[in-house]
Amino acid sequence: MDAAQPDSPVSTRFLMKFILLSIAAAVLTVGIKGSAALMTGSVGLLSDALESTVNLVAAFVALWALAVSGKPADHNHDFGHGKAEYMSSLVEGALIFVAAASIIITAIRRFIVPEPVEEIGWGLILASLATVINLVVGLILIRKGRQYRSITLEADGKHLLTDVWTTVGVIAGIVLLFLTGWQWIDPLIALLVGINILWTGGKLLRRSVVGLLDAALPDEEVALIHEALDVVTGTNVNVTQILTRESGRQRFVQTTVVVPGDWSVSRSHKLADRIEEVVDEALPGTTTVVHIEPGPESAPASGVEQGPDAASASGDASGTEGTPAAR
Repeated sequence: MDAAQPDSPVSTRFLMKFILLSIAAAVLTVGIKGSAALMTGSVGLLSDALESTVNLVAAFVALWALAVSGKPADHNHDFGHGKAEYMSSLVEGALIFVAAASIIITAIRRFIVPEPVEEIGWGLILASLATVINLVVGLILIRKGRQYRSITLEADGKHLLTDVWTTVGVIAGIVLLFLTGWQWIDPLIALLVGINILWTGGKLLRRSVVGLLDAALPDEEVALIHEALDVVTGTNVNVTQILTRESGRQRFVQTTVVVPGDWSVSRSHKLADRIEEVVDEALPGTTTVVHIEPGPESAPASGVEQGPDAASASGDASGTEGTPAAR
């Protein structure tokens, strides 16, 4: 299976630069869309400005999550703080629901009490400018989030792209209103936008919950682990179990390896070290735990025997026999 080599882990400080970019974009778009809503009186643009406000709050939550997830393991958190990123994603998904509810309520009120939309030209110009800003920043965050395995960056980027589609819908509604004069189009577009945001928030919440439940690594990464282990195992060494999980940007692998029963503790230990090395080469930054189980003794003429120190197998076999080693 051909899979791209994952990028090496990067520092939390490096990732936080992208969240600061998101915060700057959110502040700018809130100002632009707020001005457009005030100028036009459009409930669609008002709903769009509300979502951008949520983006700003979510970006600050993401900044906190990255700061926490970057902390090393301590006496209360033996496996680090990587799951803080899932908490950020959960909060962001919940905020999306709040924004959607506000938009839908506002749209329904405007259906009941219609108000004319004015200064449409300026509204379109400002909304388009905000869309370009969110599109560029959103694509950057998603690309970097996937590259560096940060669900916080990816979730924030997707939130911004949701905002982009929101604004596109609002702009389309305002253009149609301008061409037809139908005032009910404005709240209708706002209502559809709110429903679409609910759908996006639901998907984001689902991914966060799956991560908190210790989901296994993606299939392509598990395939890389199998390929790496094939290099150091062979005729007399068998991998009987591979367990994986991810915690934010952290990866954890646990494997059980059966070695000949007459291998020494030292030789088994070297094999465990080598397994940890090849997994880290395949997936940089992975924490690997290797458990060694004793199997049948080596055959007298087993041919090519893989594993560390294969050339000195006969010498090791005369050492401590049948003693399992665990890593």
